[in-house]
Amino acid sequence: MYILLLCQRYLQTRFIALASIVSVMLGVATMIVVNSVMSGFSTQMKDRIHTLLADVVIETHSMDGVEDAELQIDLARAVVGDQIQAITPSIEVFGLMSFNYGGQFVTQPITLVGIDPVGKSKIGPLREFLDSYNPISRDGKIVRKALRESSEDPGWELTQDALEYRKTQAELQKWYSQQQELSKELEQPSSVVATPSTVVSAEPQPVPSKDQVVADNPFLQEIETANTEKSATDKNPFIPDVNPDQIKDVDPAELMEGRLYVGAGLISFPYKDPETGETKIQMMARPGDDIKVSTVLAGRRPEPTYFSATIVDVFKSGMSEYDSQLIFCDLKTLQKARGMIVPETGKGAITTLQIKLKDYNQAPIVVDRLRAAFPASSFQVRTWEQKQGPLLAAVEVESAILNVLLFLIIAVAGFGILAIFCMIVVEKTRDIGILMALGASSRGVMSIFLSYGLALGVVGSGMGVVMGLLFVKYINEVEAGITWITGRKVFDETIYYFPEIPTMVSPMMVMWVAFGAMVIAVLASVIPARRAAAMNPVDALRLNG
Repeated sequence: MYILLLCQRYLQTRFIALASIVSVMLGVATMIVVNSVMSGFSTQMKDRIHTLLADVVIETHSMDGVEDAELQIDLARAVVGDQIQAITPSIEVFGLMSFNYGGQFVTQPITLVGIDPVGKSKIGPLREFLDSYNPISRDGKIVRKALRESSEDPGWELTQDALEYRKTQAELQKWYSQQQELSKELEQPSSVVATPSTVVSAEPQPVPSKDQVVADNPFLQEIETANTEKSATDKNPFIPDVNPDQIKDVDPAELMEGRLYVGAGLISFPYKDPETGETKIQMMARPGDDIKVSTVLAGRRPEPTYFSATIVDVFKSGMSEYDSQLIFCDLKTLQKARGMIVPETGKGAITTLQIKLKDYNQAPIVVDRLRAAFPASSFQVRTWEQKQGPLLAAVEVESAILNVLLFLIIAVAGFGILAIFCMIVVEKTRDIGILMALGASSRGVMSIFLSYGLALGVVGSGMGVVMGLLFVKYINEVEAGITWITGRKVFDETIYYFPEIPTMVSPMMVMWVAFGAMVIAVLASVIPARRAAAMNPVDALRLNG
């Protein structure tokens, strides 16, 4: 009983005990918050990679692919048809894209993926990654509603906004062409021959200025007005915002045969608004624009080929590795451009089969059966985790190292408890001698300090768990408060593609963190407790007499 009474007294009266509790509490809370945020980001990343790659991927070793996609699909269904929920063919090949921005051509390397959008949407949530299916929000407010219904199947048709934009661009291009032709005609010298009776001046007439042309054309006046007004929705400043109802007798330009979903990182970049200091996204191209795609023909000696295509939608997965590399193209168009269609049969070749399983836990069995059916000399069969093994391994290693570093915070608190207990033993030498003289055993004296250390660990861990869980629950409110105080956005959704900071709390992680903190507190009190228990009561009383 005296052991509990002394522990309670030490906890209530000593400021040193409070300092130890606070150090343990902060260490536990920090580990819970960081682990929860890292787990949230890691889970989001894995989910997005998983939905992009499907459960099982069958790939050819050659970019030329294999002929007859239907034959390969039938073979896969014959082998593991009872486990397949959906399957779709695709083509993956490297290439280049180029487009005009600000009077200059921008060229970037890409990974070109030929897909059937309906089949791809059955493999994973493709619609969630397409800009037209999602509203745009800023600071918690929706600034643009979704342009397509969530129930609408993905396809290669432009939205109404993109069609109106393309119509406006076609009219502008037509006007620019007319002005260039007019300028050339007026700059040419007159071909009239002078005669003795008359002389005709060959001096060219002045070219009308832009203001004069605009003054004579109501449509161009509307464009000029739209260009001078600041857009409230942060549209591309290089794009005129014209009311389509006021455009008369203008046909939209024909769409290119190729249609694309382009990664957001390929056609946009973040910048800071000099007026507000906010981070915004500048679009270099948008749905309705045409770009040129270059790749290689299929064959033993690959030769370059290119085709023009229209951007149908913008692809945003939240993974910079994909958003800055991937372009999804119409499968038939890519097969035609690369010469992968057999003239005799009309069947196209493919390089990849993507499979969604009914139960992903059966993936190892499915992979083994597919590897037996598809020869290793021509195909490679892997799960999405095996395909992204290096990336996932790097994330796991980073998480493990960070946990070790964070656990050192609790270890520092443990050394603080060790130093405090050593001071207490020195200060309470006389009290320890009196207790032992009154009959307290060495084990009892040792139990006092071990119980004291355990109590510090339990109280500090409990408070740390509560503080950490509360911080995780209200982390977005905390972020908003810091943003308001500093005037600088801490977590910008335009960069991370997340509407809020993702978190995921693991009960097992919380339990292990709290248990580890208590163990460290008890271990830190072992040495002082043994030192106190080894005291001779007579020497203890004499030293403090």
